[in-house]
Amino acid sequence: MRTTFDRVRHAVSFELIGLALVTPLGAWAFHMPVGDIGVVAIVSATIATVWNYLFNLGFDHLLLAVKGSVRKSLQVRVAHAVLFEVGLLAVLMPFIAWYLGISLLQALLMDASFALFYMVYAFVFNLAYDRVYPIQERPAKA
Repeated sequence: MRTTFDRVRHAVSFELIGLALVTPLGAWAFHMPVGDIGVVAIVSATIATVWNYLFNLGFDHLLLAVKGSVRKSLQVRVAHAVLFEVGLLAVLMPFIAWYLGISLLQALLMDASFALFYMVYAFVFNLAYDRVYPIQERPAKA
């Protein structure tokens, strides 16, 4: 299990690196001002940071209860990324539509594009993070 400090470091570094990548790419891809995409990205990142912490904590507790370990196989990593993004999509889509003054369908397409980016990014980031900061295994409680 990861410590609270490690979980906070993980969430903050994930979001900061993600913002640095997604803001200019989103502005370019959707032909919108960097400032507008930046606001959407910052609000989304703030919500995502809280979701990231809570989701990862719950996911690790579930893994520990089911498997007795928090080590993640390739299949578990893919499921982890997909479930994280689906939950986030449900919260962010209405905000994006409202703030940018676009339809829910346009917001869905935009958010789905961001989700696809973040799904790939989350997979690569988490794999790298686990290599840089390996999990210290502890036996499961009986």
